[in-house]
Amino acid sequence: MTAAIPFPPLSPELVSITIGGFELALRWYALAYIAGILIGWWLAVRVLKRPGLWPNDTPPMAPGRVEDLMTWVVIGVIVGGRLGFVLFYQPGYYLANPWQIPMIWTGGMSFHGGLIGVTLAFLLWGRRTGAPYLPTADMMALATPPGLMLGRIANFINAELWGRATDVPWAVIFPGAAAQDCGQPAGELCARHPSQLYEAGLEGLLLGLVLIWLVFARNALKRPGLVTGVFAAGYGIARFIVEFFRQPDMQFQSPGNPLGLALHLGGWGLTMGQILCLPMIALGAALIVRARRRRAEPRPA
Repeated sequence: MTAAIPFPPLSPELVSITIGGFELALRWYALAYIAGILIGWWLAVRVLKRPGLWPNDTPPMAPGRVEDLMTWVVIGVIVGGRLGFVLFYQPGYYLANPWQIPMIWTGGMSFHGGLIGVTLAFLLWGRRTGAPYLPTADMMALATPPGLMLGRIANFINAELWGRATDVPWAVIFPGAAAQDCGQPAGELCARHPSQLYEAGLEGLLLGLVLIWLVFARNALKRPGLVTGVFAAGYGIARFIVEFFRQPDMQFQSPGNPLGLALHLGGWGLTMGQILCLPMIALGAALIVRARRRRAEPRPA
């Protein structure tokens, strides 16, 4: 390590109080979820209040129905995210300890599992209400990146999900024995990629700005499925790239597989995160091609 940035004095807890022997804490991660949902709700309501953005100048639902949809989405995120982590990353452990599956406060959520959970919740909600699927999915895709960005920033504040050891000038010295165990010489600190911030910038800020530009400058909502496709492909590509800098998944690491590749041959392969991104990229590309083949409606004056 030639140069590195010390981890800032940040606490995972914004505020903590003790009542009757019980400690109640407001954590940055929870605050990120709440803020992400509120910003997403605001974006959804804003586009629903502009009929000219939609096919035939008809939004997929009334703005007042967003709250009901958000309730289903939150349930899908929590249940899907937890079960995705259990099934994709540590099935053996949770098969032996099934009572720990509901213990989400101990950590362990999967974005790809959360996406599956949100999709199933959305399909059930759409069938129940009769809302058109693709336009509604486009609205949800537009509303998602702020939550992704804030969630990854919260990961950084929590000093979790850090990246691989590196000597780049912006490397960060994360606290904790696990973060400091990277095979460095005795007495030397281990610096790592701040991969949480890479994800916040790519799948949150950059992808969010691209979607906003497509919706408000390029009339993308007139082509159902286009915004959803760009989101799916964009997230998949961003996450696929960042996986090269993230710390390998411990459960996949071994002496013959130090990079933690879930699929590998002769030292080359893919991490579990990259494997799960491939269907997203393929689905996103298919939606983009389908949407672009549909004749675009004239832009509103």
